[in-house]
Amino acid sequence: MGYVCARCGEFHSELPFAFHAPAPAMWTSDLEHDPDSELDDELCVVRGERFFVHGILELPVHDADQTFHWGVWVSLSAENFQRTIELWETEGRETEPPYFGWLTSELPIYDPSTLSLRTHVHTQPVGTRPRIELEPTDHPLAVEQRHGISMSRVEEIAGLLHHQE
Repeated sequence: MGYVCARCGEFHSELPFAFHAPAPAMWTSDLEHDPDSELDDELCVVRGERFFVHGILELPVHDADQTFHWGVWVSLSAENFQRTIELWETEGRETEPPYFGWLTSELPIYDPSTLSLRTHVHTQPVGTRPRIELEPTDHPLAVEQRHGISMSRVEEIAGLLHHQE
């Protein structure tokens, strides 16, 4: 399924329903050589002091049969990060109560910044990233998560991110 981009007027052959931040906002390339820092597809540790998990923040799409996914990073306390690791391969881990966290992904199409929005991290079955729920505020991202978005908004997001340099 493609779309005509409102920004450039051209047809793009695929309409993405997901975008992922590659790392928490505080991750920098110099941390790659720090022995107390690690980044993989799912977890991140910065200087042995800050802990992050990669999760999915879903936006319902009113006029589609799927949801839009933001792949975001959320900070966890040391205790909750340790618990996440302990349960990483444990069947039934989705019964774990949600963890508190701070959104640490800057989604550049939102104003004000998405950094430091309060979240609840819901553990999912083994092999599935946590579901990220924003605390209800008037931030545009939180409003979109609560109320959903339209297909035209999905196209707008795709156009904004596709043409971002």
